[in-house]
Amino acid sequence: MQIAVMQAQAAVLDIDANLAAIDAAAHRAVAQGAELLLTPELFVVGYAPYQLRDELEPAILPETRARLAEIAVSRGIALVYSLPEISPSGWKITATFIDETGARLGHYEKVHLFGEEEKDVFVPGDQPATIVDFRGLRLGMVICFDVEFPETVRAAALRGAQGLLVPTAMGEGYEVVCTKLVPTRAMESQLYIAYANHCGSEAGFRLAGTSVIAGPDGTVLAQGATSAELLFAEFTPQSVTSAREEIPYLAERRPELYERWDG
Repeated sequence: MQIAVMQAQAAVLDIDANLAAIDAAAHRAVAQGAELLLTPELFVVGYAPYQLRDELEPAILPETRARLAEIAVSRGIALVYSLPEISPSGWKITATFIDETGARLGHYEKVHLFGEEEKDVFVPGDQPATIVDFRGLRLGMVICFDVEFPETVRAAALRGAQGLLVPTAMGEGYEVVCTKLVPTRAMESQLYIAYANHCGSEAGFRLAGTSVIAGPDGTVLAQGATSAELLFAEFTPQSVTSAREEIPYLAERRPELYERWDG
């Protein structure tokens, strides 16, 4: 299955403009054979936690989700998008997987919040990566800072994920996450990781671009620069199986020891 990763600059609280950008990316992705488009964290509304808290009207979110489903249907492509969502405990950062019919296959709430702004505005989730069966692959979803914790990725792999889809909003100065950490996470848990970042500036926050797709052996399959672009890579179950057979990290774990070592 070919996947496309969208890297772009969002316009804060200009949902029409951001949906138009996603629609254009979906059109280009389909033209190049992609069956799934991954978009960045909170791209639909822009990454600006304080501004979202103060100005975003929750009542528009159901219509926004409906418009995203229309894009998936009209372009004939599955879509992973990220939106804020109000819950009984407060605002959460979420990711949603819809297929090419607009049907919702999975939904995830970000567990690890990064920085003062996110922690002031949002509350963390507490569930593991959502796993979706799609086109012969088991695909997990986490968000941004979540992927920097090896436990998060390993838990997804142990639950059968062959690929991990990661919307992110990573600032300048942290490019090593894309160039080093994400490929390492992919190798140590032997799955694909697609990591979709913003670029440019949003609400004064400089975003790093450098989105990445890494294979289950740690190979960088596609690496973004610092401006808007689409990245592409092929995901195959056979590559995951081969990596896990060659070096059986998952099969030869000794969790009974690790539990004793904790603390």
